[in-house]
Amino acid sequence: MSAWSTHHWDRRSVLRAAMGLAAAGGLAACGGNTGRDGGPGSGKRLVQYFHAYGEAGTEQAIRRYAKAYEEADVTTQWITGSNFESKLFASLLTDKAPDVFEFHPQIQLIKSGQVADLTDLVEPVKDDFNPADIQSHTVDGKIYGVRMIDDPQFFFYRKSMFEKAGVGVPATLDELLTTAAELTTDKVKGIYLGNTLHPIVNPMIWASGADTLDERNEIAYHTDGVVGGFRTLRKLFTSGDLLLDAPTDFWDPSALNQGLTAIQWCGMWAMPQMQQALGDDLGIFPFPKVTDTGKQAVTNGGWSMFVNAKGKNVEAAKEYVKWLWIDQKEYQEDWSLSYGFHIPPRTSIARSADKLKSGLPAEGVRLFNEFGHFDNIGWTQAMITALEDVLADCVRKGGDPESALDKADATVDRELQKLFG
Repeated sequence: MSAWSTHHWDRRSVLRAAMGLAAAGGLAACGGNTGRDGGPGSGKRLVQYFHAYGEAGTEQAIRRYAKAYEEADVTTQWITGSNFESKLFASLLTDKAPDVFEFHPQIQLIKSGQVADLTDLVEPVKDDFNPADIQSHTVDGKIYGVRMIDDPQFFFYRKSMFEKAGVGVPATLDELLTTAAELTTDKVKGIYLGNTLHPIVNPMIWASGADTLDERNEIAYHTDGVVGGFRTLRKLFTSGDLLLDAPTDFWDPSALNQGLTAIQWCGMWAMPQMQQALGDDLGIFPFPKVTDTGKQAVTNGGWSMFVNAKGKNVEAAKEYVKWLWIDQKEYQEDWSLSYGFHIPPRTSIARSADKLKSGLPAEGVRLFNEFGHFDNIGWTQAMITALEDVLADCVRKGGDPESALDKADATVDRELQKLFG
């Protein structure tokens, strides 16, 4: 898996787990050893959960950082497979729950008392974080979670294929379809959006001039522009120019690197692998605007570290999170830049990151700053699933976007009522 991913997770099982309906043994697939027995250190034992990053060396790095911590014995559960999210949510209902875990800021974790208030950790260094990362983790003035990495996602493309086809970088979604058609040959598909197509739901909404929720936490995605965007994506899906069922999903650069497609939606984390494979034959561009009033869009994904407020070692867990993700800048820089490319959320580290100062990485940072959209903490798992269902209905199956969005509205409204009244 990449540093950011929403692929192939069974979100319905996630939701069942979040509502307390998952089987208590939901973690069995991760292995039974939680690391709570044995180990050196002061007698304090902590367990941390990470999804399996795709970049070589990441697992070893996380274990190395943990080993360097002298105040507790920290065991890492490095969870492979495509269902990290459901395993995490299920485990949080058991006595095998992790003390700290990575995830994305979502308000239901706060409303349910699942994650600890980390304001006292972050407040002293708050001005050194990207303000959008602070905002996306803040509810009622309290900060929950520490951002570890920011991960912009955009389109990567093969310059040589564009030149051979005589096409330029598309500025609109309609132009993207035309470009994909021009790039498609008997051996190469014009474009790849991932096997589920899920990663492009939000950028399509933003590029339509809309948003998931507005500042009042009300539905903002159900617009004529978004309806038109889904209809255009249906044209792409049926065009024969879209790569479907690739061997790996969007987070892995293989489809582009191996010449299966000329354009691929992916994350900046994969840029070093792409550059190693393709050299200078690599460019990037944002999701093109869908409507005249829209604007190009970049997804600013990423991962954050949270403390399990219902765990047995909350204070020790907070001390560890402070040590690693607040105090140890050397490790934070290593995590962001030594394996894949990620933008450090600490502005002091980002400013000194030589690897991001020139060439394609610098262009990625520019797109991140100019077109990026960060996590909305009010946009929950059920809401994410509702919009993915719209895509499945009207893009994959050819259903009517208006009726599909009406159905999503009912789900999202129920969630908003539960969360905000």
